[in-house]
Formats: sequence, C-alpha cells, structure tokens
Amino acid sequence: MKRTITHLADGRELFYFDLRDDEDRSAADERDLPPRPPASELRYDPLTEEWIAVAGHRQSRTFLPPASECPLCPSTPGHPTEIPASSYDVAVFENRFPSFSAQPGEYEQVGGLSEVRPGVGRCEVVCFTSDHDSSFSALSPEQVELVMEAWIDRTAELSAMPGVEQVFCFENRGPEIGITLAHPHGQIYAYPYVTPRTKLTLGAAERHRERTGGNLFADVLAAEREAKIRVVASNEHWTAFVPAAARWPVEVHLYPHRRVPDLLALEPSERAAFGPLYTEVLRRLDGLFGVPMPYIAAWHQAPVNVGRDLSYAHLELFSIRRAPDKLKYLAGSESAMGAFVNDVLPEHTAHLLRSVITD
Repeated sequence: MKRTITHLADGRELFYFDLRDDEDRSAADERDLPPRPPASELRYDPLTEEWIAVAGHRQSRTFLPPASECPLCPSTPGHPTEIPASSYDVAVFENRFPSFSAQPGEYEQVGGLSEVRPGVGRCEVVCFTSDHDSSFSALSPEQVELVMEAWIDRTAELSAMPGVEQVFCFENRGPEIGITLAHPHGQIYAYPYVTPRTKLTLGAAERHRERTGGNLFADVLAAEREAKIRVVASNEHWTAFVPAAARWPVEVHLYPHRRVPDLLALEPSERAAFGPLYTEVLRRLDGLFGVPMPYIAAWHQAPVNVGRDLSYAHLELFSIRRAPDKLKYLAGSESAMGAFVNDVLPEHTAHLLRSVITD
C-alpha cells in the first residue's frame, strides 16, 4: 500500500491510498475556493446532558448533483473536483462542510442553562472507489482491505489530535437514508466528546463486568454464536448476526472473534477476512427485497481516553427499509421518547438474509 498526502486549494488535507507503489499523485487542485468555515458551535442540553453541534454553514453543502457534476469523482478537463487525480483507488480528504473542525471562530454564550463552546474536531470523507456507479458490496477483497487501511490510518492520526475524544467511521447509503452525494463514500467524525450511544453501551458493559466478571460484547457474541438462529454468515475470524433485540427492520452486527478496542488492533489475517464476509452481507441486503438496500454502516470503536478496557470494536449495519415498498419512519415513540418498536421479528430477518442467493 502507498499513502500520499497533499493539499486542496483551500488548505484541506487530501490522502491517497493506492494498491500500487508507482502511482503519481502530483496533480494539483487549481480551483478558486472560498475560505474554510469556522468550527461549529457545541451547545449543551442540560435535560439530556448531551452536546449538540450547530453548524449553519452545512446548509449550503452540495445536494444530490448529477453524476456529471459529482465532486467525488476524479477530476477531468473542465471539471475539477475534490480529487485532482484522474483516477484513484481510495481517497480521503477533509470535509468542505464539516460538523467539527479546528478552524477558529467566535462564539457567544446564549444564556439559560446551555453552555457554548467550539466544535473542535475533524470530519473527513472517504471515497471507496473512483467508480461513481459502484458500491461497497462490489469492491474486491483487496479494495476492502485498502479501505480498512485508510480507516486504520485515519483513526490513529485523528485519535492523536488535541481535543478529540472519539473517532467514528461510517457509511450512509441511499437517498432514503438522506445522502447528499451518490458516489460510493463514507465519512469519519473525530468528536470532541464521547458520543451518547457509546456512553450508554460502556455503562452497560461496566455494570455487566461488575455482575459477571465478563465482557458484555464478548458475551453477546458468544451467546449469538451458540444460539445460531440469528447468525447470518461467519468465517474463521468474524460473525455477522441479527441482534435479538434489533431496533431496525434489517439490522446486522459484525464482530471479530477476538476482542479488540479499535480497528488498529486487528491482526492482518482479521483485516483480510473482514471484506469477503462484509460484502457478502451487503449483497444479501441488496437481494432481500430485490432493490438496493439503503443502510447505515457504523464502526463502534473505543473512545480515545476512556472505556478502552470495556470496548469491543464491531460494525453495526442497519436499514430503515422494512418491505420492498415500505420504510420504517422514526415517528412519535422513536423520535420523541427514544422507545423503538420493530415491525419485523429479528429471527425472521436472519432467516430471510440467509436465504438470499449471493452468487
């Protein structure tokens, strides 16, 4: 693998990850770009004890352009994009419209019980392939490994940045999910706090350890592998299963068999084994209803400074599609109360996914 770092016209960093060592990445970004926006505001919600990012500049971000104007495709004569090269394997760059950044700004207190502070952190875009019409499920095992190397590289570097408390790699896929760009890509958020979901699960893991002496995530995996009924697919190093208490109509979790706090701790054999299983699961999702499955793929990694002995790196994959022509909307119970009601039996979802022919 070859890693090359360069800069875009407004000073943002761009990283190329290539399978070949002889790729030329000297093409420069010659666009005339506006100044980078300041970091967002973080406002504290005393009712939930959570930080809310307010990033008004994101209202002007690019929204579902035609393929001929895609900013994630390689640059061509007359159409410069975020990636100056004429082709690439994997490219990662700082988001032009970030939720968090290190750019200085001015912030005023808003009164009441809410505290305001800068949304210091970083947001990056990960382009999985230069092929606009492809998808993660169509990537070769070598390309998936390269994407994973990019995730690992960026997790390590972002975790070392001042003020960063958690690094989150994820992919949003499909207009139903709310994507703004159709090109196969994901994102990485470097948060200046530990996210609410992670706090919740680590709290549960700590209480589980106090009661049993075991690791909660490892015990969940072991129980699912023993029950078998919700296992969708597995190999020597990974198991994919529908959780017994799935919130979403289609939800699959992928765990390595060995507990690691983050992607950096995976052995080469574990990294190599991830791609074939994950792309199989994605093809099963696409084959479930005969239409491309909208989904969110979320890597859960240990925070930078806390809970690392409790964490268990894993991927959670879920979709809002509950039937070929029906979506799961987060209405009153889910949105207002955070109380999920799943319309589909998890065991039935697992059975349907196992029944999909992927070859």
